[in-house]
Amino acid sequence: MNLSACDELNKTLMLIVNPVAGRKLAQRKLAGMVRIFMENGYRVTTFITRRRGDGSVFSKNFGADYDLIVCVGGDGTLSETVAGALEGKVKTPIGYIPAGSSNDFAACHKIDLDIYTAAVNAARGTPKAVDAGCFNDRFFTYIAAFGAFSWLSYSTPQNLKNTFGRSAYIFDAMRDLTLIKPVHMRIDTGNKSYEGNYVFGAVSNVTGISGVLKLPEKDVVTDDGLFEVILVREPETIEEMGNVVTSIMNGDLKSEIIDYFHATKLSIETDESIDWSLDGEHAVSGKELRITVCKKAVKIIMDK
Repeated sequence: MNLSACDELNKTLMLIVNPVAGRKLAQRKLAGMVRIFMENGYRVTTFITRRRGDGSVFSKNFGADYDLIVCVGGDGTLSETVAGALEGKVKTPIGYIPAGSSNDFAACHKIDLDIYTAAVNAARGTPKAVDAGCFNDRFFTYIAAFGAFSWLSYSTPQNLKNTFGRSAYIFDAMRDLTLIKPVHMRIDTGNKSYEGNYVFGAVSNVTGISGVLKLPEKDVVTDDGLFEVILVREPETIEEMGNVVTSIMNGDLKSEIIDYFHATKLSIETDESIDWSLDGEHAVSGKELRITVCKKAVKIIMDK
């Protein structure tokens, strides 16, 4: 390193690293990332996550003390970092270096997947305010989902993710497809109501999830205060199920058994508590649930 470049480290950076995400790239390239940040004038303090939830604790309790927060890991690491910042009312901009197995948020926002390039962009980029979501009193970054496919990110074993990447999610979905249980649900958006037996639902703000769900890019604007909502009704036949899975994977949401719309808030009632995925992390709702959009709630650095 050119020492003259480090004569004035007049900015502070909080680096949150998930060492086991993806193929453990963050762990192997940590020194190189720190070097890049120092060359851009940052004094770096590194926080290594050891268990689920650490990213939220770090950003919530310490994020306000830094000029920049950068998290390195998968979508779950980003989600934890953002949630902690929102819980702690931390206004520090957040940079994201994607090092996970799916990186849905990065794909939607064109964040570079090369770790060193993403580090340069995080150090030199411009923050953009984007929407987040609130699931009752819990924050999420880009998706809340239930039913088929929704659990893939947190139930698919890490070793399969590391070995097969996106394909691991599809393998896992095919294995357990027959276990899908329909959920009777009533949804009110304030403007319109929906009711039915649904096998899948997603409230999202990205163009694709884990390689198995695709949305039309023209529909997804990540700072407009609207989330895209997909609800798949219970198919009557195996053939119909196959057709709707194909439609979802190809971004064709015009099927008669798919309810697709935009909303700023959802009031949801179910007959029993159900499991949800918030950015790939497990959550459980009660029989009543409220999901709201937090417009432009968090500043994410997109590019240099």
